[in-house]
Amino acid sequence: MGGRNETKVMYFILLGFPTTGEQQLLLFSALLLAYLLTVLENFLIILIIRNTHSLQKPMYFFLGNLSFLEIWYVSAIEPKMIRDVLSHDKRISFQGCMAQLHFFVTFVCTEYVLLAVMAFDRFVAICKPLRYPLIMSHKLCAQLVAACWMCGLATSSIKLGFIASLSFCDVDKINHYFCDISPLLNISCSDSSSAELVDFTLALLVIMLPLCAVVASYICILFTVLKIPSPQGRQKAFSTCSSHLTVVVLFYSTTLFTYAHPKLMYTYRANKLVSVLYTVVVPLLNPLIYCLRNKEVRVAMRRKSMLSPFLKSLQLNDCSVLFYSTTLFTYARPKLMYTYRANKLVSLLYTVVVPLLNPLIYCLRNKEVRVAMRRTFTCRRGAKEIN
Repeated sequence: MGGRNETKVMYFILLGFPTTGEQQLLLFSALLLAYLLTVLENFLIILIIRNTHSLQKPMYFFLGNLSFLEIWYVSAIEPKMIRDVLSHDKRISFQGCMAQLHFFVTFVCTEYVLLAVMAFDRFVAICKPLRYPLIMSHKLCAQLVAACWMCGLATSSIKLGFIASLSFCDVDKINHYFCDISPLLNISCSDSSSAELVDFTLALLVIMLPLCAVVASYICILFTVLKIPSPQGRQKAFSTCSSHLTVVVLFYSTTLFTYAHPKLMYTYRANKLVSVLYTVVVPLLNPLIYCLRNKEVRVAMRRKSMLSPFLKSLQLNDCSVLFYSTTLFTYARPKLMYTYRANKLVSLLYTVVVPLLNPLIYCLRNKEVRVAMRRTFTCRRGAKEIN
């Protein structure tokens, strides 16, 4: 043990990212915006799928479950991460750390298997189109989703059992922004070889087996699509897979780098940067990829009149968001967080920039105001011509 004090650790300190005062403000704003957008995007996808009859298909059933999963996935990490950016107290209790680790591993392992199930769905749809409704019944889809969650929960429980049994002595600082397995293994003062072996083995199994299923599915899809005689048919078949394939590449490439390598190859800085990709950036991009690259979802979004009042209210409230966010930062925070330079910059926003943008926002983004402006200018032009 090297003479280390074996007192029980009651809490850990998450070191996060070393930033200055101005960088903290920028990082806080970016992370908060990313989190809110991720939750909103995934919530809208669930809402659209549930209320659109044409999207009641296995493909969109799995997509809705993926969106539901990602809401909880980012919520297990980002709220604490956002709070710690501006807080001096970056502590997390031992129980809280284990809980965060449990939920994170559950969600990430579930997503691995769910993406493989979605690849299987595309394989059946393209390679066995006549038998697709019979094979991909609602019962089978529900069973596959349940199996994904069971796999995630089982993997998380096994890993957590080994991690929680380790001893953490006088070192209570975790060089990360959330409780992850590799940083915890690095600060353990007991023999972590068994926990490391179990973690590495399960990581390879949970990542590589679904990845092999995805690769095998797309090889079969490729051979089937190449047999289609018309270019339009090939393009249509590939278009149904492009969104899923993009998400798979983004998610698997970033997590494979983090979890499928031994402890000796671990570097704190590289791991933290890559972790930002799969905990913040990829969940933010996934709904956009599915919405922008999927014709049926785009059409459903345009046709869904139920979203029109909501989207209209978002447009009309842009001014409120701009005004309240800038003034709230200036006046509704403790004195300890006060920095003159940051305050002057924010004050410039709500005293100069926001008043300049408000009329433009209302004119350019409100249909009734735009129509009234056109009529006013048309009437004046007609009056001048008569005179």
